[in-house]
Amino acid sequence: MSDYIRRFLNTGFMALCVTLSFFGVLQAQANTVDIKELTPNWMWPSDGVITDLFGTRQGHHKGIDIAAPIGSQVYAVENGVVSKSYYSDTYGNVVFIKHDNEIETVYAHLKERKVHEGAIVQQGEEIGEMGSTGDSSGVHLHFEVHLSKWTFDKSNAINPLLALGEVKVGQAVAAIKKDEPEYVLETSALLEKNETIEQTQNKSDPIYSQYHSDEKDQEQTNYIVQNGETLWSISNEFQTTVHEIQEQNGLETNQIKVGQALSIPVKKGKNIYVVQKGDTLTSISKKSNIRLDRLREMNQLTEDVIKPQQILILSQ
Repeated sequence: MSDYIRRFLNTGFMALCVTLSFFGVLQAQANTVDIKELTPNWMWPSDGVITDLFGTRQGHHKGIDIAAPIGSQVYAVENGVVSKSYYSDTYGNVVFIKHDNEIETVYAHLKERKVHEGAIVQQGEEIGEMGSTGDSSGVHLHFEVHLSKWTFDKSNAINPLLALGEVKVGQAVAAIKKDEPEYVLETSALLEKNETIEQTQNKSDPIYSQYHSDEKDQEQTNYIVQNGETLWSISNEFQTTVHEIQEQNGLETNQIKVGQALSIPVKKGKNIYVVQKGDTLTSISKKSNIRLDRLREMNQLTEDVIKPQQILILSQ
């Protein structure tokens, strides 16, 4: 009799699990449809390269990360009201925006906040600059989306890609409004964008000098491609262009692979250091004759942990 009851209970438990799983799938599908309907015109919050996705780090990462040079503009993804704007030990400089559809978005690790609590913002309005404040290991934007409102346990967090579109780590994205001309958000498109800048800017224009410099003003440094990097992200780190890196290395496409050695053109006078094996922040501080606290400040470092091939700025 007891064996019969045990089999009955096991069967019932399995049936319950299958039922819950089935309804879970249905609910997930329903949520996906709802989010897309609620956010048809959202734009990406910044230009840059995707470096981390929702649900990583054993499920504790409740947003996506977009990396770009420090000070890059961060935008409101849609119209809304700034519900919070403050500094915390974890988020650093952070802005929260409540939108008309009751969704709340979070923009964290900012170098600078440009909006205050209660401010009405429009889609595409600059709300801050990308940085590495709070609990951050490098310059990037941490972006979260919450149904109804943000909570301390982040129980309302949903995958931002449900609203923004599917991307992979290492893929470049661009912050363009839906009513602006669309283009493929790949490194090749951003290459075309850089080439257009080079062709149209006057050489005396400071904007031009950010993307181009004469060969006599350039030096080269060796660099090993790391996981998740693209030519566009590397060009941004060294403040050069994809086209110049391709020319320097004889590359016919923008495809690179982890471990590949590249020669990077660097403008003379710009002090950039590529961390080598065995380096410490203290040893770099001593040989560059830069105070340790100043070195941390220039590179937005919250701790002294560095890794080989990491790029450090030695002057600004």
